[in-house]
Amino acid sequence: MSYYFSAKNITKRYANHTALTSVSIDVPKQCIFGLLGPNGAGKTSLIRIINQITGPDEGELFFDNEKLAPHHVEHIGYLPEERGLYKKMKVGEQALYLAQLKGVSKADAMKKLRYWFEKFEIQNWWNKKVEELSKGMQQKIQFIVTIIHEPSLLIFDEPFSGFDPINVNILKEEILKLRENGATIIFSTHNMGSVEELCDNIALINNSHKILEGKVRDIRNTYKTNTFSLEYNDFTGSLSSMIPAEYELIDEQTEDGINKATIRLPKGTSQNQLLTLIIPHVTLHSFNEIIPSMNDIFIETVNAAATNSVTSQNNRS
Repeated sequence: MSYYFSAKNITKRYANHTALTSVSIDVPKQCIFGLLGPNGAGKTSLIRIINQITGPDEGELFFDNEKLAPHHVEHIGYLPEERGLYKKMKVGEQALYLAQLKGVSKADAMKKLRYWFEKFEIQNWWNKKVEELSKGMQQKIQFIVTIIHEPSLLIFDEPFSGFDPINVNILKEEILKLRENGATIIFSTHNMGSVEELCDNIALINNSHKILEGKVRDIRNTYKTNTFSLEYNDFTGSLSSMIPAEYELIDEQTEDGINKATIRLPKGTSQNQLLTLIIPHVTLHSFNEIIPSMNDIFIETVNAAATNSVTSQNNRS
């Protein structure tokens, strides 16, 4: 498979610690790729290397089947977590200046900025100073200048920070449109709900190592535990009276006249076998498999990696 961006065995060391240890990621073309990890995991170091702000100590990077080179910067748009607008400068003047720095002609920049300012309903802020804007307004400006030159690779680091729910949804819609129009997007966030909504693929970095990578759908299916939720009525008593002991009845309760239960099936047991056991005795209203959320997987994977690290250290000592 051909990837639009790849990092191969990237290692980055600083004076007192190693930020990345032989990290590799493969980002398919026209994909939203989630770059995940706890604070200090190494995500920002990798993003800075992709943007050629710093270089790796080891490893190689590839952009559209070419080794990453300085001229590729013009095809990359980067929205950093720490915003970088000049507080005393007027909004429109600054946006125009930054657009021209990215190689957009003044005429084209004016046309595009007018479109985006109207789209985000911020045209009245054109002659205001940046320091007069709310954090959310400033982020809208930063988003516009990030995409103004229509880069083919976009890197968004916590793009929703400081936004209210309405503006988060607006920005999500724009990110999805960018992908539909051909952009490849690397998306770094701590919000696992956004990962499930937006991302096609993810990589999880922890303590400088990549510990998980793949399609979001495949990862969630891999972490399934054969657990199902049921809603039913026309039955009194406990489901434990009709299912074998090896079935784990995790939870059982009644709410507004509807019985609810959560059951984990033994390995190798199908959902049809469970249904065969209970349908003769209840009126079933719903039956759903519980698939772990990306938040659950994130926590489980990071905790498992920490446990394995401690175990390895104890074994060495």
